[in-house]
Amino acid sequence: MIDSTDRRHLARAVELAQEALDAADEPFGSLLVAADGTVLLEDRNRVSGGDHTQHPEFAIARWAAQHLTPEDRATATVYTSGEHCPMCAAAHGWAGLGRIVYASSSAQLAQWAGELGLPPAPVAAIPITTIVPGAAVDGPDEELAHRVRALHARRP
Repeated sequence: MIDSTDRRHLARAVELAQEALDAADEPFGSLLVAADGTVLLEDRNRVSGGDHTQHPEFAIARWAAQHLTPEDRATATVYTSGEHCPMCAAAHGWAGLGRIVYASSSAQLAQWAGELGLPPAPVAAIPITTIVPGAAVDGPDEELAHRVRALHARRP
C-alpha cells in the first residue's frame, strides 16, 4: 500500500524523470531510501549518450551492492517513476534490495508508447515479480502515473 511518505518519495522520482527529460534523456528517475528514511542516492536516466544500460534503477542496485550491508540493502526501498525493466529488476534482485514502489507500471508505459507513437522498447515489458518472485512491490500510483505519462508525451 502506498502512503503519504511513499508519495513524497515518488514525487521526487518524477522530478528526477523531469530532469532527465530536460537533459534530452528518457524520463525516468529513482531514489534509494534507507529504513530510517534517509535518502541514500538519487539518479535519473542517462541513456542519451548511447549506453542504454544507464538506467537509474541499475545504478542504484550497483551502488547499494558496493556501499551497503546485505541487511541495509534488504530494508531499503527503491522509489521510481516507472516500474523496473527486466535488466533493472534482475539487478535489484541480485543486489538483495528491499521494497520497490513505482509511480507508473511497465504495462502503462507500453500502452502509452502505442498511443503516443513512441518506438517500442527493445525489451519485453515484464512485471518485476516475474523476474524477482519474492519482491515486495507497490504501484502504480494513479495520480503520479498521469504526470509520468505527460513526461513521455513530451519525448522527442
